[in-house]
Amino acid sequence: MRLVIAECQVDYVGRLTAHLPKARRLLLIKSDGSVSIHADDRAYKPLNWMSPPCWLTEADVPDEVAAAHDDVAAYWVVTNKAGEELRITITAIEHDSSHELGVDPGLVKDGVEAHLQELLAEHVETLGDGHTLIRREYMTAIGPVDLLCRDADGATVAVEIKRRGEIDGVEQLTRYLELLNRDPRLAPVQGVFAAQQIKPQARTLAEDRGIRCLILDYDALRGAESTEFRLF
Repeated sequence: MRLVIAECQVDYVGRLTAHLPKARRLLLIKSDGSVSIHADDRAYKPLNWMSPPCWLTEADVPDEVAAAHDDVAAYWVVTNKAGEELRITITAIEHDSSHELGVDPGLVKDGVEAHLQELLAEHVETLGDGHTLIRREYMTAIGPVDLLCRDADGATVAVEIKRRGEIDGVEQLTRYLELLNRDPRLAPVQGVFAAQQIKPQARTLAEDRGIRCLILDYDALRGAESTEFRLF
């Protein structure tokens, strides 16, 4: 991971445009290619970012940028496969360091999430008729996918399991899918976001990215009787 603290201006050019005026910010460049720009607030959420696959190049300073800034130290362009760009005009660099973090073991599940994973692996047909399990905890360069399966047509399915489904979980599964779809032995890989409850914002984001949402009934998976009243 490369950490750069710099005074910079950031312009996003793609399906829409966005502009961050010149200010001191933290730039994170990760080994998976992703680039994110952070301020000293907003908790973990970046001001702008480019998800992998994307490529960072140090380009020549365009004439219009040089005319607007007489102190440009570097001009970075981050481009993704759709041709969208983050254009980062750096006027001063205060810190620039790189660190090798190694392979991350991934998030350690709490007891319920770990048991949900185990139960869903045992009852993989919950995902749909004809689904079969390839492997639990399928390792990628950024951590393990909870379940890797095949559907009735033989297509690969990656499943991320949460107790409570939130936007972070959708983002996590999206990163896994981007990596898995680079492997010709697995591609195309579909995504399933499975949880006991899924927040509306997370469902909207997942469906926008072509990820199927699945609500898990913990008691049903472990064979427990429902405590709800029944008419029959």
